[in-house]
Amino acid sequence: MPMTDQPRIAVVGTGLAGCLLATLLARRGLEVTVYERREDPRRTGPERGRSINLAVSARGLDALERVGLREESLGRALPMHGRMIHSVAGAESFRPYSADRQRAINSISRAELNASLLDVAEKTPGVTLQFGYRLRELNLDTGQLSFETSDGHRRRPHADIVLATDGSYSAARRAVTFRQDFTFSQDYLDAGYKELTIPATPDGEFALDPDALHIWPRGESMMIALPNLDRSFTCTLFWPKADFAKLETDAQIRDYFARNYPDAAPVLLNLVEDFRQNPVGSLVTVKCWPWVHRGERVTLALVGDAAHAIVPFFGQGANCALEDCVEIDRCLDESGGDWQRALDTYQGRRKANCDAIAEMALDNFVEMRDRVNSRVFQAKTAAQHALERRLPGHYVSRYELVSFTTMPYAQIPDRMRRQNRATAATAAGLGVGVVAGGSVARAMWRRIRRR
Repeated sequence: MPMTDQPRIAVVGTGLAGCLLATLLARRGLEVTVYERREDPRRTGPERGRSINLAVSARGLDALERVGLREESLGRALPMHGRMIHSVAGAESFRPYSADRQRAINSISRAELNASLLDVAEKTPGVTLQFGYRLRELNLDTGQLSFETSDGHRRRPHADIVLATDGSYSAARRAVTFRQDFTFSQDYLDAGYKELTIPATPDGEFALDPDALHIWPRGESMMIALPNLDRSFTCTLFWPKADFAKLETDAQIRDYFARNYPDAAPVLLNLVEDFRQNPVGSLVTVKCWPWVHRGERVTLALVGDAAHAIVPFFGQGANCALEDCVEIDRCLDESGGDWQRALDTYQGRRKANCDAIAEMALDNFVEMRDRVNSRVFQAKTAAQHALERRLPGHYVSRYELVSFTTMPYAQIPDRMRRQNRATAATAAGLGVGVVAGGSVARAMWRRIRRR
């Protein structure tokens, strides 16, 4: 369908991806209507206990720059240059994310970033936002969408292109869930999550170091904390779901935290209230294929979590979804506005990348809750940083490739395998010059990495 045909475009969901995608498409001269089941979150505020601060990094920043929000977002974010590991005894150990200690991921409120993207979308000619529209049905043969509005009415608009950005439990995806040849899986971790808050101190300061993502690793569970602009921290417990129910009384809650998080317990001033009132959320990985479905009158494409929800342990869920939107925009450029060709290219390019980051996110959960306490892991990380300093641009850690570059996710495991072969060669004495640096070492690394 050439772009000059002006297809009717519906985006389902006004989350981060939905707002960005609508803005990018409207800037191409297209008319886009965005439907959201909730009321406008800029007026109602976020749901209690569901904020999960975002760690925005290179991929998300690249996407935000395309709609003029990079600098504004960084101005509302707090850089975190590494992890602060908290032991059971209360000792702290800072682990930088990059060898030069200069690179940082950015803690930003999901609600604030969503509000900024909504503002940009709303001001973009061609974008119409419809709140309080819950999708009940999508008919791929007629192109009709059926919405129930917050005032109890039914609305049945038509669309030629439907872009589903409505999250892990996508209502739009239900239109194809039982379609022939559609494969779908959702895998839940045994762990759930619950949010707590560390408020600012009485004199208005941070209770913890704001330049770090704080982690309390405890083997099968952990707590993390990310800083906020109001000098509070949003904490998230990642525990086996059954463990939440074991703490029944106020005394049990206080005692458990005093024993397991002794340095955090005194600054969790609303601990009992937060623990009792905030819900336990689930952690799910969604995989499906294909992402693009065609009926007689409409094409549906799954985007972001609707296509590939991942667990949050690499801080890449939002970054990855925003990257989807950039890819769709790029594919429309390459195809001259031919939607069918563009969407086929989009799903073909993104599927392997999203599968790769899903696996890396699951692995990073184990790393954060368990491996960071291992002396072997700490020594390995120190060695990697040493190699990065000696061979800048030649050896780059997995974390840096994921968080500080836009290298396709699917290429990162192979890049790491090649680097590991080079490391093994060094350890075997085949590249003594690597340790000392220099052109001979760099040439050897280039040769081994190409194998």
